[in-house]
Amino acid sequence: MLETPLYCLVYSSDAVGSVTEAGLQAILEQARGRNERLGITGLLLYRQGRFVQYLEGAQEDVLAVYENIAADSRHANVRVLLREQVASRRFPSWKMGYEPFRESSFAVPTGFRNTFAEIERSDDPARVLQALGELTLWFRVRAARA
Repeated sequence: MLETPLYCLVYSSDAVGSVTEAGLQAILEQARGRNERLGITGLLLYRQGRFVQYLEGAQEDVLAVYENIAADSRHANVRVLLREQVASRRFPSWKMGYEPFRESSFAVPTGFRNTFAEIERSDDPARVLQALGELTLWFRVRAARA
């Protein structure tokens, strides 16, 4: 049996209206159920009214999920940052990992990524993947501490 090639897509969007923790939890519950049925894994990041999401799975399923998100009235200014075939999953066991960024009262260390601006302004897929790698590391460290 031939294995379906893996495909990834990264997008960013503006949240429409105010987003609450309960609203994010509802989005995650829906996404996790859908993603499990479709064999999609990924990561969802939310910060200051912006979403960045990494989706991976079969190309037709990933594109269908993205099209639904792009048409969702809770998102505006949806922009694809990266789309490509991938050799293996970056998030093999995450139906949809999520970590809210918390505001901090201390100064941000040099080189610390606390916004999506750098990712969204880049048209270089390698830069997008590097930034996602850094965010992924941050997510894994935080998850391990919890």
